[in-house]
Amino acid sequence: MSENPYWFKYDIQLKEGQNTRFHIALDPSTLTMMPTSPAPYPSWVQLAYKQCRCCPLSPKTNLYCPIAVNITELVDKFKNIISHNNCMVVCETVNRTYSKQTSAMEGLTSVFGIVMATSNCPVMNFLKPMARFHLPFSSVEETTARSTSLFLLGQYFEYKKGRVNSFDFNKLEKSYARVQLVNEGLLERIRSLGNRDADKNAIITLHSLSQFLSMETAHSLATIARLFERGADA
Repeated sequence: MSENPYWFKYDIQLKEGQNTRFHIALDPSTLTMMPTSPAPYPSWVQLAYKQCRCCPLSPKTNLYCPIAVNITELVDKFKNIISHNNCMVVCETVNRTYSKQTSAMEGLTSVFGIVMATSNCPVMNFLKPMARFHLPFSSVEETTARSTSLFLLGQYFEYKKGRVNSFDFNKLEKSYARVQLVNEGLLERIRSLGNRDADKNAIITLHSLSQFLSMETAHSLATIARLFERGADA
């Protein structure tokens, strides 16, 4: 494996003139995001401040919420931005560049997604493999396919090690149920700051997506199952 970090460079250019760049680098061994926001941190970043209901961390050993630390800069720079503000978002990766004329909310949703998955939050760590193959602006269908495919690949490796005997989505469904609690907790933190709505709605979008994925896995992935039925008829 290469020792170089996996990186993603986001450039969010608002029509009003604000141009914000975020450089996200992942440790190649752990897929954990390398910190970019230096201390001191604001009080809302402390773990005990509106701590997520499902959080397994203790304020006695962890002073700060790992996700809150990594979104501090995002929240600060977009605290006065309205969700529907138009912008051009460019995401440059090692292998290719993506761009989209979209809303500030969708641009932030894409950035929040990878930051939250790689901040070393125990609840979110299962999403690290998907973050490694981050797809900006992915649709619900694309996210469902990527999430379930990588989960099954992980189950295969667990099977090879003798750790699981069968493949099902019960574990994934429960994992996304916990993700919803993390989204709710982060939303409470940001809402308490009294900012505008772009950052809040970005997390609400991710929350809705995690709810959908949890329901999808519980209902046999009906959304993407039809794709394979079409293939069988060809």
